Amino acid sequence: MTFNNFNFDHKLQDGLNAMGYESPTPIQQQAIPFILAKRDLIACAQTGTGKTAAYLLPILNNIIHSDHRHLNTLIIAPTRELVQQIDQQVEGFAYFTGVSSIPIYGGGDGAVWDQQKKALEAGVDLMIATPGRLIAQLASGAIDLKYVQHLVLDEADRMLDMGFYDDIMRIVRYLPPTRQTLLFSATMPQRIRALANKILQDPIEINIAISKPADGIVQEAYLVNDDQKEKLISHLLKSSAFASALIFASTKEKVKHLGRLLPKLGLRSKAIHSDLEQNEREEILREFKNKQLSLLIGTDVLSRGIDVEGIELVLNYDVPPDPEDYIHRIGRTARAASTGHAITFINQLDQRRFGQIERLIGKEITKAPLPEGFHSSFDYNPEQKQFHPKRHLQSKPKKIFRKKN
Repeated sequence: MTFNNFNFDHKLQDGLNAMGYESPTPIQQQAIPFILAKRDLIACAQTGTGKTAAYLLPILNNIIHSDHRHLNTLIIAPTRELVQQIDQQVEGFAYFTGVSSIPIYGGGDGAVWDQQKKALEAGVDLMIATPGRLIAQLASGAIDLKYVQHLVLDEADRMLDMGFYDDIMRIVRYLPPTRQTLLFSATMPQRIRALANKILQDPIEINIAISKPADGIVQEAYLVNDDQKEKLISHLLKSSAFASALIFASTKEKVKHLGRLLPKLGLRSKAIHSDLEQNEREEILREFKNKQLSLLIGTDVLSRGIDVEGIELVLNYDVPPDPEDYIHRIGRTARAASTGHAITFINQLDQRRFGQIERLIGKEITKAPLPEGFHSSFDYNPEQKQFHPKRHLQSKPKKIFRKKN
């Protein structure tokens, strides 16, 4: 099957050809016909399966054939990085179509706000926005959503995790009741279904490999004590031929520490975190995308907000706190049916957490032997209970003193 089977407008097909798109992914094969038929849709697909193109392409095709040009489509996404990436994909797909778009997100200065407001007043076909900045623009009266025909919630589970439920419901009240609504999510917990029941009409549901890493990812883990992690990450990165790698840590403090350490070890790397200004974060991402930077270090926020082709390695400096975060982290490699490598460092306290990940994905991940010169003080036992000294002390029975008669 090729994209020609969807009978897209020739201007949209020209854009696909120019970008080298030939065969649709499974989520695209299943979702595009229903979206072209203007059905509401709930789509659950792991990261890296091509779900952005799955909704953008049929929506762009519908805009091209629309009789009236106005703000036709609203896409809501959880982070400014994802908003920017969706907007970049729109620019590529719509290059020959004349369809216009605008990203709406916070974090900039007053000039950015004014620029967004003027662009909205001039008129666009498609808007991609974070919930908070969109509500601010709605309150200013700069946006009129009464003609919107398509609403897309991208990474809906992440938005609910970030506390955007009330914001989403508030935005929906500005929209016409007759519209097409598309909900895309990497996971499908009950709260997502509850949200879908409130805002979708008789939706089609598509599930693609829920909570499973892409087949093209080679996964392995090292059992390593914390005091050897820095030495091990230096050894692995220096002895490998990975041209592009993402390193994840679970706290901002660890990210900043690695951002200082790795360049001192001669590794071309930078850390990205919330303490940086927006323009600094954008410049670091730009360098990484343009291959001027081979190593990028970040937290789990980055795992949902970066879409860069050619990432060969994802290295988890520690086990993520949530098993689903593991899926999103390693999903940054092996995108769109390519191959990639994922390595995770497991310390003694993280064994149970890693066992939860293995149960979620339904397979045991290879525990690679440590290189020569390294040693581990423990064997892998995911059922081992963690020992918390403070909790242990607090759990001791209290002495009871009775008065003597």
